Amino acid sequence: MPSSPPPAAGSPPAPAVATGRRRDRRADALFAVAALALAGWVTSGLWLGPDQRVITVNSSDQALFEWLLAFGAHALTHGENPLFTTLLNVPDGVNLAVNTSITVYAAVFAPLTYLIGPPTTFLVILTLNLAATALAWYLLLSRQLVRSRLAAGVGALFVAFSPGMVSHANAHLNWTAGWLVPLLLWRVFALREPGRWLRNGVVLGVAVAVAFSIAAEGLFFTALALGVFLPVWALHPERRARAHAALPAFTRGLGVTALTAGVLLAYPLWLHFAGPQRFHGTGFDPVIHAEDIAAYAAYPRRSLAGEAGLGTSLAPNPTEENSFFGVPLLLLAAVCLGWLWRRDRALRATLAALGGTAVVFTVLSWGPRAKWAGRHTDTPLPFLLLDDLPVVNAALPARLALIVAPVIGVLLAYTVDRLRADPPRRRAAWGLGLVAALLPLLPTPLLTRVREPVPAFITAGTWKEYVSPGGTLTPLPLTLDVTPDGQRWQAYALAHRQGEFRLPAGFFLGPGGPDGRGRIGPPPRTFDTLMDQAGRTGLVPIVTEGSIRLSLADLRYWGVEVVVLADRVEGAKYDLDEDALRRTATALLGPPQRVDDVWLWRVPPA
Repeated sequence: MPSSPPPAAGSPPAPAVATGRRRDRRADALFAVAALALAGWVTSGLWLGPDQRVITVNSSDQALFEWLLAFGAHALTHGENPLFTTLLNVPDGVNLAVNTSITVYAAVFAPLTYLIGPPTTFLVILTLNLAATALAWYLLLSRQLVRSRLAAGVGALFVAFSPGMVSHANAHLNWTAGWLVPLLLWRVFALREPGRWLRNGVVLGVAVAVAFSIAAEGLFFTALALGVFLPVWALHPERRARAHAALPAFTRGLGVTALTAGVLLAYPLWLHFAGPQRFHGTGFDPVIHAEDIAAYAAYPRRSLAGEAGLGTSLAPNPTEENSFFGVPLLLLAAVCLGWLWRRDRALRATLAALGGTAVVFTVLSWGPRAKWAGRHTDTPLPFLLLDDLPVVNAALPARLALIVAPVIGVLLAYTVDRLRADPPRRRAAWGLGLVAALLPLLPTPLLTRVREPVPAFITAGTWKEYVSPGGTLTPLPLTLDVTPDGQRWQAYALAHRQGEFRLPAGFFLGPGGPDGRGRIGPPPRTFDTLMDQAGRTGLVPIVTEGSIRLSLADLRYWGVEVVVLADRVEGAKYDLDEDALRRTATALLGPPQRVDDVWLWRVPPA
């Protein structure tokens, strides 16, 4: 049957076409609203009071990212280096290029940080990250891979609110920036276009630079996934000729990408691999931070199934539930793969590549040695061969499971899309299967609690009367991941343009770990060891003339002018004993003075 002639140039579209476009636009708008609403639901506990509440299970990382936003805005407006700072870890400083510096976010949201403060800016970015991830996957799926807006919505919502994404929403602004992945995939696919290799290569190079500046580890994982997917797809008999024809344009574009990204990232990469305060690896044990094999069949804690008591503690911590798909979804994904393979021969190359990618990253996520239901074994696994490689040794193997969620999301989108032509009864059966697999994974809001307020000693600017410009103060205990108060105070001072004070420690990754690897914070010294002991145990350690002398030497090494103890100290992992801290500091430094709402000790000069 001959097709209808195309409409004349300039004529309005046919009524059916116009109606279809309006329907698609409504679907797009509805999806955007749904994605934002679901993101707001997940983060709703913080929206009750961004300045008064904190994420329960990961307040330390939240403090770090709030500090990064404040410091990035300060560096931008004061002409300072955004990738290296001496405000922490005095006198050595911190190499932020080997940490998660989120410099792009800090720069873009600097006006908001100055206007409403780092805690609210953090929450805005976290919420937008989740919604933008859903929207980016929806656009990629609906414009590139499937025809059905419903199919694209199902796949995109699963990826954006998969167990791994929701668990990393516990304060990880880098890992929740999942919108970078479909953006990078879209630009990689565009490299095949003949005659546009230069433009497409430049655009992808800029995207790579942006991704590196927000989520370098996520960028690395995306590159690894493409390194598995593309060869399998290109070597499949169904796609071999097409891949061969696209290879010249793809290769040229990839070369331009490398050149563009290399120019933009020349200094960050030098700082990362050869700059001061660099290190090799992360210091995190890859055996502990590997995915439990049983975790793939388990349910996450922040889900309907978790609320019903089906959650587990198979992850090393609540922010690393990177798989946790549940048995029904795993079975459904396998059925989808087999059904699509039989139904659509043209899709087999893509399915083979998706399946191969899922298998490779599932096995790699199990780490160097197998772990089942919390029990470690001596069974070696393939990751053991990669663990000592540069860059790889800085990644946590458990997070490789995050690659599996997009694979499942794409399979779900393809399945729903192909079901459009099936009889209603079959579609209903598939719909029940989707509900049974996905409904238990519906996310529940992140757990939050009241945070300790920043003392009036800081908010009123009183600290400037006791600390010289650019001088150093330290809270008690010293600032670390488990005691993040100092960085919150410093973030407040920077965001409110009070000026700079320095801290002798901080929550960061730096050198000093075993075998040349990194560690959290600086190596401990006498003073911070004594204060940590007092805060954790509630017992005043034995103080001798030698410990007093060593403690004063530590404080002078850091250039500390005043030591400050708030009435309530934020303990990210455990409660701290403020009275024991005050008595220990008094034994070391003499009686304190009361200033505003803090206890303060002046450090005498040498």
